[in-house]
Order: sequence, then C-alpha cells, then structure tokens
Amino acid sequence: MTDDTFDEFSFLPVQAAEAGVPAPAAERLFTFMPDGRPLSALRLGDGAPEVTLLHGAGLNAHTWDRTVLALGRPALALDLPGHGDSGWRDDADYTARTLAADIAPAVAQWVGTPQVVVGQSLGGLTAAALAAAHPELVRALVIVDIAPGLDPAGGAAQIRRFFAGPTHWTSRDEMVERALSFGLGGDRTAAERGVFLNSRVREDGRVEWKHHFARIANALAADPDAAAAASARQDSLAGILAASGWDDLAAVTAPVTLVRGTRGYLSDADLAAFTDRLPDAAVVTVDSGHNVQEELPIELARIIRDAAIA
Repeated sequence: MTDDTFDEFSFLPVQAAEAGVPAPAAERLFTFMPDGRPLSALRLGDGAPEVTLLHGAGLNAHTWDRTVLALGRPALALDLPGHGDSGWRDDADYTARTLAADIAPAVAQWVGTPQVVVGQSLGGLTAAALAAAHPELVRALVIVDIAPGLDPAGGAAQIRRFFAGPTHWTSRDEMVERALSFGLGGDRTAAERGVFLNSRVREDGRVEWKHHFARIANALAADPDAAAAASARQDSLAGILAASGWDDLAAVTAPVTLVRGTRGYLSDADLAAFTDRLPDAAVVTVDSGHNVQEELPIELARIIRDAAIA
C-alpha cells in the first residue's frame, strides 16, 4: 500500500487511460464553513464547474473520479462535513439540512453558474435539501439510490455494520481485507485505491478512516442502550435516514432525476412512494448496487448529461 506522501491525483492518469480519455486538470480546494470548520473539495477539469457532486456516508469526493472522467465536463466534488479532508461536527449532526447549510456558502463561492447537482445516498438527501433552500444554485437535481424515509434496517444496515469495526488499524491492508469481506470496494485494486484515499496515518503509526461515521458506529456498537435509541438520534446513519422526510424534495423547483440500482437500497415500496410524491420526476433504473458512481460510471455520466440538457 502507498503512504501519505503519495499524490492523491496520481491515480487519475491510470483511470483516464482505462477510460480512453485525457486526464483532466485537478486541484484540491479549501474554505471554511460558517462556524470555522474546514471544508474541502476537488475541482476537476478546465473552466467553471458545471456539475457539483455530493458523495454518500463514509465515502469522499474521490468516489466520483471515474464518473467525472466519463462525463468530460468541469466538475466540483465536495468532501461532505465529517468526511475526507473536511472537518467533523462536534455535535455529530449529519442530517441533510444541516449538511446543506454547511456547504451552501462554499458551493456559491466555488461555482459560477447554477449547477447540475448530483448526490448519492446521504449526498442525495443533502442535494435535495440544498436545492430546496438554495434554488439559485441548482438547475437540475440527480439523486442516486436514495429516497426520504428509507428503512434503516434494509440495505443500509450492511454499511452500519461495516462502520462499526475498529476505529484504527495496524495497516491499510487490514482495512482493504475488511472492505472486501463485506463485498465493498470492487476488485482488490479498486479497494486499495479507495482505502488509501479514505484513510490517514496517525502520529502513532496507526491508520484510521477519515470519516466520522466509523467513530460514531463503533461507539454505538459498544453501547447497546445507545444503539437501541439510534433510530431517534441524529448522530447515527439510522437516525439520519429516519429523520429524512419529503419536505425538501417537495420544495425543489428544478427537474429531478432518480437513479435506482437494481441491487441498491431502494425497495419497490420506496420507489412507489417516490413516484407517487414526485410524479414528474424521471426515474432511471440501472443494473448496479448502491454505489452506482463506482460500478457504472459511464452509464451514470450519460444520465447526468441527459439531466443537464432536459
């Protein structure tokens, strides 16, 4: 495995060559959230971003690398608060409206025009909240494999169990083995790349995940009473899913597209509820699991382009 002196963008030329496209210009951006915590993002491509991308719980901006390569348009991919190189919240409140309020000033600062905003999982709920509160920033909304009211005991339970592992590790190789044992990360090469970009080496030499959810899930797993109450709290994935209602989506004025993976988290009942409440939304079903941006980046890029011209 590589160490922390490795350039985070060194993977792009290999991924670009695999996709048969030139490697784009890439830079990491930093600013501050309203309360002073750092917020970070990746800007990929030349010119002002046209697409803004928000990742799911436990991921980071690099989950979109291959989708952006396939898209071929300048894009902004954020590290949501509590993830990647962005600061953690002391109150562990990672509900969608809170995250949208955290990132809105930075999105306004970094983009020059209203965006096609794409959000996967937690990022999808956050994107809906952003579009509802700041319609001037969003000209089209693409939500990937998530809907308000999703049952936290469904497919998302696997991710909660994965998060609830140790908070620190001897090596990144151990983290790769755990990811693969849960069926996450794709093949070994992709899993190694994902783990490197989603972890950091502490001063004591131990390796930890960059995202806050590992700490939260580990603490809940060690406290049965807290875990039993998690569905009513904002500091757990279960609580976040349970707290996400339909009001934000109902308030979105931009065109909405839902991308559903056949092996993702949305049940037939979830899809029926979505189409009943948003009958004008486009729904695209793809043969994928939950992380469509990693499994089918070319197909997802096509859907995003379609949303951009709809």
